[in-house]
Amino acid sequence: MFRGIARLQSHFGGFISHSKVCSRHQQYRGALKYSTASTERKRFYQDVSISQGEGGLFEVNLDKRKLKTPNGQLFTVPNEALAIAVATEWEAQKDTIKFYTMHLTTLCNTALDNPTQRNKDQMISAALKFLETDTICYRVDEPPGLVELQKNEWDPVLHWIEDRYNVTIGSSSSILGPEIPEETNDTFRQHLSSYTLWSLTGLEFVISQLKSLVLSLALIDRHLSVDQAVLLSRLEEEYQIQHWGNVEWAHDYDMYELRARAAAGALFVHLSSESSTVKRKLMQD
Repeated sequence: MFRGIARLQSHFGGFISHSKVCSRHQQYRGALKYSTASTERKRFYQDVSISQGEGGLFEVNLDKRKLKTPNGQLFTVPNEALAIAVATEWEAQKDTIKFYTMHLTTLCNTALDNPTQRNKDQMISAALKFLETDTICYRVDEPPGLVELQKNEWDPVLHWIEDRYNVTIGSSSSILGPEIPEETNDTFRQHLSSYTLWSLTGLEFVISQLKSLVLSLALIDRHLSVDQAVLLSRLEEEYQIQHWGNVEWAHDYDMYELRARAAAGALFVHLSSESSTVKRKLMQD
């Protein structure tokens, strides 16, 4: 199982023990602010372990104390793979616990406490709203170099998702954006209805980083790597940097954290999924 998790972690960027604080503006501010409310504290435990509790749920133990959520309820996750990944985050902390590096833990807290008090239908509707302002659907009229870059880099992903889900999305340089057919929304709604509340929490987190439902689904479906998805989400910024330069350390810092967060969200979707296919892959070897 550990090798299975390592393979997933490798595909999604190897983020667990290396994340840094993020300065990128985020959507869903209430949930994300809640999940990172505490930033640092002195490490107060020696050993981290997992155990299976009532109803087959898994718990994380810090020494002999059971981990709890910010709301005070018992921290439980639906399967062993996710429990191991969360325990790895806690074990990776040194003298100081840096909560802002523990993306899987905070996503679990959000799923368990549900601070925004939304149900699945509301979360799906929020995700679909991003199609109206999706990053790769909005195109520029100029300069010609950026117009060509967007066409060459974004069109293949747009065509992939249209073929993958048999939908029409399109793109537009109008301030109003493309007109998304109702049939497209219905198709995606049906697809997202197969997600659990936990998986939707992870998807929402990825969308908030990439500002794109299209790129998020391409990442989760493994059509794109983390690096590819992040670069495509920042295409205009990277174009401007190539022409005007950048503050190198600030750019690298932002890119590193964006990759870490996108990887964490995508991995969370897979680890929290109830799909037997995912579980079989994790159990191989």
